[in-house]
Amino acid sequence: MILFLTIVSGLAWSLVYIEAIRIGFRDRSYAIPAAALALNFAWEVIYASRSAVTGLSAQGVFNIAWALADVLVLYTFFRFGRSELPAWVTPKLFVGWGVLLGIAAFAVQGLFVVEFGWDDAARYAAFLQNLLMSGLFIAMFVARGGTRSQSLLIAVAKWIGTLAPTVVYGWYGNSPLVLGVGALCSIFDLAYIGLLWRARAASAVAGPGSS
Repeated sequence: MILFLTIVSGLAWSLVYIEAIRIGFRDRSYAIPAAALALNFAWEVIYASRSAVTGLSAQGVFNIAWALADVLVLYTFFRFGRSELPAWVTPKLFVGWGVLLGIAAFAVQGLFVVEFGWDDAARYAAFLQNLLMSGLFIAMFVARGGTRSQSLLIAVAKWIGTLAPTVVYGWYGNSPLVLGVGALCSIFDLAYIGLLWRARAASAVAGPGSS
């Protein structure tokens, strides 16, 4: 069951990244919130590298695949992301902000390892940044005034991709922290799915000429 849930999570998150890449190039924007993207990329690079050294597991294979996919998601962010910000944010300032986010993300991941050790750090960091991402997706919906450069597929796949390891590490792993944070992720993810669904339904009723 644990291997099955690991594969479900791996495939679901792979769909998140594939769809984010597709939407990013289609809409000339980015589809994953910046802070969450930085933390995810740092997490994946660190634990993919560790998996390559210590021996590949099913999770390790997915970590490597996600890290490679995230390179393209990052490209869409740096290539198109400045257009989402006010005019006073110059291209140099935008790139500097993005690099600073990346440095901070790697520092945070490193501090988790120092504080908790490799195994617990991987789980605690993953679920906490996942909760951050869940909240930031809702903030993205609000900031963009609707569903622009967002996707129900990303929302649903993220929810499933988080729910599966919540069961693995929270329930089977007997971790109240992981179980609680994972449950909060589900609440935010389902709220985001509801927002996207409602907005799309309203747009369909209004017709193609609506603003």
